[in-house]
Amino acid sequence: MSDGIAAEARVDCHVKVLNDAVVEQARAAGLDAIVYAPHFTRLPDIRRQAASYSSDDLLVIPAREVFTGSWRNRKHVLAIGLEEPVPDFIPLGAAMDEFERQEAAVLAPHPEFANVSLTEADLQQYRNGIDAVEIFNPKHLPTHNERARGIAERLGYPPFASSYAHLPRSVGVAHTAFERSIDTEADLVGALTDGVARRVIYDNGCKRWRTTARELAHLCYENTWEKIDRLFLSGTEPTHPHHIAYDGRFDDVSVY
Repeated sequence: MSDGIAAEARVDCHVKVLNDAVVEQARAAGLDAIVYAPHFTRLPDIRRQAASYSSDDLLVIPAREVFTGSWRNRKHVLAIGLEEPVPDFIPLGAAMDEFERQEAAVLAPHPEFANVSLTEADLQQYRNGIDAVEIFNPKHLPTHNERARGIAERLGYPPFASSYAHLPRSVGVAHTAFERSIDTEADLVGALTDGVARRVIYDNGCKRWRTTARELAHLCYENTWEKIDRLFLSGTEPTHPHHIAYDGRFDDVSVY
Protein backbone atom coordinates (compact mmCIF):
# COMPACT_ATOMS: atom_id res chain seq x y z
CA MET A 1 0.00 0.00 0.00
CA SER A 2 1.06 3.62 -0.46
CA ASP A 3 2.18 6.21 2.13
CA GLY A 4 4.06 3.56 4.10
CA ILE A 5 0.88 2.00 5.47
CA ALA A 6 1.17 -1.78 5.81
CA ALA A 7 -1.57 -3.87 4.31
CA GLU A 8 -3.81 -5.81 6.69
CA ALA A 9 -6.93 -7.85 6.13
CA ARG A 10 -9.26 -8.94 8.93
CA VAL A 11 -10.89 -12.28 8.20
CA ASP A 12 -13.37 -14.33 10.18
CA CYS A 13 -12.05 -17.67 8.98
CA HIS A 14 -15.13 -19.81 9.65
CA VAL A 15 -18.81 -18.90 9.77
CA LYS A 16 -21.76 -21.21 9.29
CA VAL A 17 -24.56 -18.77 8.52
CA LEU A 18 -24.95 -16.13 5.83
CA ASN A 19 -27.69 -13.53 5.48
CA ASP A 20 -28.15 -9.75 5.65
CA ALA A 21 -27.68 -9.74 9.42
CA VAL A 22 -24.35 -11.55 9.07
CA VAL A 23 -23.11 -9.01 6.53
CA GLU A 24 -24.20 -6.13 8.78
CA GLN A 25 -22.45 -7.68 11.78
CA ALA A 26 -19.28 -8.36 9.79
CA ARG A 27 -19.10 -4.75 8.66
CA ALA A 28 -19.72 -3.50 12.20
CA ALA A 29 -16.85 -5.70 13.40
CA GLY A 30 -14.49 -4.14 10.87
CA LEU A 31 -13.99 -7.33 8.88
CA ASP A 32 -12.71 -7.37 5.32
CA ALA A 33 -13.75 -10.95 4.62
CA ILE A 34 -15.56 -13.94 6.06
CA VAL A 35 -15.18 -17.61 5.16
CA TYR A 36 -18.58 -19.22 4.65
CA ALA A 37 -18.63 -22.99 5.22
CA PRO A 38 -22.11 -24.25 6.18
CA HIS A 39 -22.71 -27.83 7.24
CA PHE A 40 -23.89 -30.43 4.70
CA THR A 41 -24.10 -28.03 1.78
CA ARG A 42 -22.54 -28.76 -1.60
CA LEU A 43 -19.77 -26.53 -2.90
CA PRO A 44 -21.69 -25.13 -5.92
CA ASP A 45 -24.49 -23.97 -3.61
CA ILE A 46 -22.00 -22.44 -1.18
CA ARG A 47 -20.29 -20.61 -4.04
CA ARG A 48 -23.57 -19.17 -5.32
CA GLN A 49 -24.59 -18.00 -1.87
CA ALA A 50 -21.17 -16.48 -1.15
CA ALA A 51 -21.13 -14.61 -4.46
CA SER A 52 -24.60 -13.18 -3.83
CA TYR A 53 -23.46 -11.57 -0.54
CA SER A 54 -19.96 -10.44 -1.58
CA SER A 55 -19.41 -6.74 -2.22
CA ASP A 56 -16.61 -4.21 -2.53
CA ASP A 57 -16.47 -3.77 1.24
CA LEU A 58 -16.96 -7.40 2.34
CA LEU A 59 -15.56 -10.44 0.59
CA VAL A 60 -17.45 -13.69 1.25
CA ILE A 61 -15.21 -16.68 0.56
CA PRO A 62 -16.77 -20.12 -0.03
CA ALA A 63 -15.32 -23.13 1.79
CA ARG A 64 -16.18 -26.62 2.97
CA GLU A 65 -15.84 -28.05 6.44
CA VAL A 66 -15.65 -31.70 5.47
CA PHE A 67 -16.86 -34.24 8.03
CA THR A 68 -14.44 -37.11 7.50
CA GLY A 69 -15.02 -40.50 9.06
CA SER A 70 -18.21 -41.81 10.64
CA TRP A 71 -20.66 -40.15 13.02
CA ARG A 72 -18.90 -41.93 15.90
CA ASN A 73 -15.44 -40.66 14.97
CA ARG A 74 -15.70 -37.45 12.96
CA LYS A 75 -12.66 -35.44 11.93
CA HIS A 76 -13.64 -31.96 10.78
CA VAL A 77 -11.31 -30.31 8.27
CA LEU A 78 -11.83 -26.88 6.68
CA ALA A 79 -10.78 -26.55 3.02
CA ILE A 80 -10.60 -23.20 1.20
CA GLY A 81 -10.02 -22.93 -2.53
CA LEU A 82 -11.70 -26.13 -3.70
CA GLU A 83 -12.71 -26.20 -7.35
CA GLU A 84 -14.47 -29.58 -7.24
CA PRO A 85 -16.84 -30.86 -4.54
CA VAL A 86 -15.55 -33.16 -1.81
CA PRO A 87 -18.17 -35.14 0.14
CA ASP A 88 -18.49 -35.85 3.84
CA PHE A 89 -18.21 -39.36 5.31
CA ILE A 90 -14.97 -40.40 3.64
CA PRO A 91 -11.75 -41.29 5.48
CA LEU A 92 -9.48 -38.46 6.57
CA GLY A 93 -6.70 -39.69 4.33
CA ALA A 94 -8.94 -39.70 1.26
CA ALA A 95 -10.08 -36.15 1.99
CA MET A 96 -6.52 -34.95 2.50
CA ASP A 97 -5.47 -36.51 -0.80
CA GLU A 98 -8.29 -34.67 -2.56
CA PHE A 99 -7.42 -31.35 -0.92
CA GLU A 100 -3.80 -31.77 -2.00
CA ARG A 101 -4.83 -32.60 -5.56
CA GLN A 102 -6.89 -29.42 -5.72
CA GLU A 103 -4.18 -27.32 -4.00
CA ALA A 104 -6.63 -26.08 -1.38
CA ALA A 105 -5.66 -24.36 1.84
CA VAL A 106 -6.43 -26.73 4.71
CA LEU A 107 -7.26 -25.60 8.25
CA ALA A 108 -7.80 -27.55 11.45
CA PRO A 109 -10.80 -26.11 13.33
CA HIS A 110 -11.32 -26.80 17.07
CA PRO A 111 -8.50 -29.39 17.46
CA GLU A 112 -8.94 -32.13 20.09
CA PHE A 113 -12.52 -31.01 20.78
CA ALA A 114 -14.91 -33.84 21.68
CA ASN A 115 -15.06 -36.55 18.97
CA VAL A 116 -15.36 -34.16 16.04
CA SER A 117 -11.83 -32.89 15.59
CA LEU A 118 -8.33 -33.64 14.43
CA THR A 119 -6.15 -34.93 17.25
CA GLU A 120 -2.59 -33.90 17.93
CA ALA A 121 -1.51 -37.19 16.35
CA ASP A 122 -3.52 -36.37 13.21
CA LEU A 123 -1.91 -32.94 13.03
CA GLN A 124 1.52 -34.52 13.36
CA GLN A 125 0.74 -37.09 10.66
CA TYR A 126 -0.54 -34.52 8.16
CA ARG A 127 1.98 -31.81 9.01
CA ASN A 128 2.75 -31.17 5.34
CA GLY A 129 -0.90 -30.95 4.31
CA ILE A 130 -2.42 -28.65 6.94
CA ASP A 131 -1.74 -24.92 6.82
CA ALA A 132 -3.03 -23.58 10.17
CA VAL A 133 -4.58 -24.62 13.47
CA GLU A 134 -7.40 -22.78 15.22
CA ILE A 135 -6.19 -21.54 18.61
CA PHE A 136 -9.28 -19.60 19.71
CA ASN A 137 -12.92 -20.49 19.19
CA PRO A 138 -15.56 -18.61 21.24
CA LYS A 139 -17.65 -21.76 21.53
CA HIS A 140 -14.86 -23.29 23.61
CA LEU A 141 -14.03 -22.98 27.28
CA PRO A 142 -10.62 -21.49 28.19
CA THR A 143 -9.09 -24.93 28.74
CA HIS A 144 -10.04 -25.97 25.19
CA ASN A 145 -8.43 -22.86 23.70
CA GLU A 146 -5.31 -23.25 25.86
CA ARG A 147 -4.96 -26.85 24.68
CA ALA A 148 -5.36 -25.82 21.03
CA ARG A 149 -2.77 -23.07 21.40
CA GLY A 150 -0.35 -25.52 22.99
CA ILE A 151 -0.78 -28.00 20.14
CA ALA A 152 -0.16 -25.33 17.50
CA GLU A 153 2.96 -24.12 19.32
CA ARG A 154 4.39 -27.61 19.88
CA LEU A 155 3.93 -28.60 16.24
CA GLY A 156 4.92 -25.24 14.81
CA TYR A 157 1.63 -24.49 13.05
CA PRO A 158 0.59 -20.95 12.10
CA PRO A 159 -2.50 -19.99 14.13
CA PHE A 160 -5.92 -18.74 13.14
CA ALA A 161 -9.11 -17.79 14.95
CA SER A 162 -12.72 -17.70 13.90
CA SER A 163 -16.11 -16.98 15.37
CA TYR A 164 -17.38 -20.40 14.17
CA ALA A 165 -20.62 -18.46 14.07
CA HIS A 166 -23.84 -20.40 13.78
CA LEU A 167 -25.67 -17.22 14.80
CA PRO A 168 -25.29 -13.80 13.13
CA ARG A 169 -24.43 -11.96 16.36
CA SER A 170 -21.33 -14.13 16.81
CA VAL A 171 -19.63 -13.03 13.58
CA GLY A 172 -16.33 -11.24 14.16
CA VAL A 173 -16.07 -11.96 17.89
CA ALA A 174 -12.88 -13.84 17.00
CA HIS A 175 -10.98 -13.38 13.74
CA THR A 176 -7.56 -13.25 12.15
CA ALA A 177 -5.71 -10.18 10.84
CA PHE A 178 -3.32 -11.08 8.01
CA GLU A 179 -0.43 -8.79 7.08
CA ARG A 180 -1.47 -8.86 3.44
CA SER A 181 -4.31 -7.45 1.39
CA ILE A 182 -6.96 -10.09 0.69
CA ASP A 183 -9.27 -9.16 -2.17
CA THR A 184 -10.05 -12.60 -3.60
CA GLU A 185 -10.44 -16.22 -2.55
CA ALA A 186 -7.04 -16.93 -4.13
CA ASP A 187 -5.47 -14.20 -1.99
CA LEU A 188 -6.64 -15.94 1.20
CA VAL A 189 -5.52 -19.36 -0.04
CA GLY A 190 -2.09 -17.86 -0.77
CA ALA A 191 -1.86 -16.14 2.62
CA LEU A 192 -2.63 -19.43 4.38
CA THR A 193 -0.42 -21.70 2.30
CA ASP A 194 2.45 -19.18 2.40
CA GLY A 195 2.24 -18.82 6.17
CA VAL A 196 1.78 -15.06 6.00
CA ALA A 197 2.22 -13.28 9.33
CA ARG A 198 -1.02 -12.69 11.18
CA ARG A 199 -2.57 -11.65 14.49
CA VAL A 200 -5.28 -13.55 16.30
CA ILE A 201 -7.95 -11.17 17.60
CA TYR A 202 -10.73 -12.05 20.00
CA ASP A 203 -13.04 -10.57 22.59
CA ASN A 204 -12.50 -12.33 25.91
CA GLY A 205 -14.85 -10.24 28.03
CA CYS A 206 -18.59 -10.27 28.65
CA LYS A 207 -19.39 -10.24 24.94
CA ARG A 208 -17.35 -13.40 24.46
CA TRP A 209 -19.17 -15.23 27.26
CA ARG A 210 -22.57 -14.20 25.91
CA THR A 211 -21.47 -15.54 22.55
CA THR A 212 -20.28 -18.77 24.16
CA ALA A 213 -23.62 -19.26 25.93
CA ARG A 214 -25.67 -18.62 22.79
CA GLU A 215 -23.48 -20.82 20.60
CA LEU A 216 -23.43 -23.71 23.09
CA ALA A 217 -27.22 -23.56 23.29
CA HIS A 218 -27.33 -23.76 19.52
CA LEU A 219 -24.89 -26.69 19.62
CA CYS A 220 -27.31 -28.59 21.86
CA TYR A 221 -30.09 -28.03 19.34
CA GLU A 222 -27.81 -28.99 16.46
CA ASN A 223 -26.94 -32.29 18.11
CA THR A 224 -30.48 -33.22 19.15
CA TRP A 225 -33.49 -32.41 16.98
CA GLU A 226 -31.54 -31.08 13.98
CA LYS A 227 -29.37 -34.20 13.95
CA ILE A 228 -32.41 -36.48 14.18
CA ASP A 229 -33.95 -34.61 11.27
CA ARG A 230 -30.80 -35.04 9.16
CA LEU A 231 -30.34 -38.71 9.97
CA PHE A 232 -33.90 -40.00 9.78
CA LEU A 233 -36.26 -37.49 8.17
CA SER A 234 -34.45 -35.64 5.40
CA GLY A 235 -33.12 -38.47 3.23
CA THR A 236 -29.61 -38.64 1.80
CA GLU A 237 -27.39 -35.72 2.74
CA PRO A 238 -26.45 -33.51 -0.24
CA THR A 239 -22.81 -34.09 0.76
CA HIS A 240 -23.07 -37.88 1.18
CA PRO A 241 -20.54 -39.63 -1.09
CA HIS A 242 -23.30 -41.77 -2.63
CA HIS A 243 -25.31 -38.72 -3.66
CA ILE A 244 -25.88 -38.57 -7.41
CA ALA A 245 -24.02 -35.26 -7.58
CA TYR A 246 -20.67 -37.04 -7.01
CA ASP A 247 -21.25 -39.47 -9.90
CA GLY A 248 -19.85 -42.42 -7.97
CA ARG A 249 -16.34 -40.91 -7.66
CA PHE A 250 -16.15 -41.54 -3.91
CA ASP A 251 -18.17 -44.76 -3.62
CA ASP A 252 -15.07 -46.86 -2.97
CA VAL A 253 -14.01 -44.74 0.04
CA SER A 254 -17.41 -44.02 1.58
CA VAL A 255 -17.61 -45.06 5.24
CA TYR A 256 -21.38 -45.68 4.92
